Amino acid sequence: MINTSRTSALEQTQHMFESAHIMLTAKERENIEIADFGLGDYPRSGLQLLTYINSPRYCAKELVLLPEQTCPEHLHPPFNQGPGKQETFRCRWGEVYLFVDDDSLTPNKRQDGSLMCRPPEGFEKYYTCHRYILLRPGEQYTIAPNTRHWFQAGAQGAVVSEFSSESRDDYDIFTDPKVVRASTL
Repeated sequence: MINTSRTSALEQTQHMFESAHIMLTAKERENIEIADFGLGDYPRSGLQLLTYINSPRYCAKELVLLPEQTCPEHLHPPFNQGPGKQETFRCRWGEVYLFVDDDSLTPNKRQDGSLMCRPPEGFEKYYTCHRYILLRPGEQYTIAPNTRHWFQAGAQGAVVSEFSSESRDDYDIFTDPKVVRASTL
C-alpha cells in the first residue's frame, strides 16, 4: 500500500513538472524519488528528483522542491582518483536560493538584518554556508567539486535541472551526521 504522504508528494511533484512544461514519460513518472533524508522532517527537509542518466561520464537530473523545502547541506568529495562531482543547477520554474561556500556570493541578510532564508528549525547548526545566489528561470550556477552547499525553494517551490559529472550519492558528505541519503518516503 502506498503511503498517502508519498502519494501527495508525487502529485505535487508532477504538478510542478507540468507547471515548468517538463513532459515526462510514464516510466519517468514511476522513477521519481521522494528523498526525506531520514530526518523525520519531511517535507520541510527533503527533495523530489528524477535521474535521466547517471554514467561515469555525466549525469542529468530534475530536482523539484516544494514551497520553501530545503535540501540539507552537503558536499561531493573526490572519489576514484577524480575531483568529485561538479554540478550545474539551472532553474526551470520558481525560485531557488542556492547557498554555497563561496565568499563572492550574497550574504544571507536583508537590509533590516533578518535572514533571507532560514534553515529548518532545530537543524540550524548543520547549515554553515551563509552566502547564496538566487536562481530564477533561465539562470544557472556551477558548483565546484568538494564544495559545501544547500538549497531552498522560494514561496512557490522550484524545478531545477542538474547537469553534472558522475553522481555517487554514497560518497556525499552531509554536515548533519544523521542524514541518510538513501532514505525515501
